[in-house]
Amino acid sequence: MAHRASSASKVCPACDGFASAAITSGGRDRHGHLRTITADCRACHGTGTVRRHSRAQEGARA
Repeated sequence: MAHRASSASKVCPACDGFASAAITSGGRDRHGHLRTITADCRACHGTGTVRRHSRAQEGARA
């Protein structure tokens, strides 16, 4: 009998799974490397996934 594995998480709806982005500040350091900062998704904190909630947990929140 086939068993369907359940996923503990799903793709974050706020960032569609692209949780981190490297953004250039426009300058270069003395070695010639681009200066970048990393921005993480606020909803998933840079993981790209969100936890699934059971219906019982959703009902308790309402």
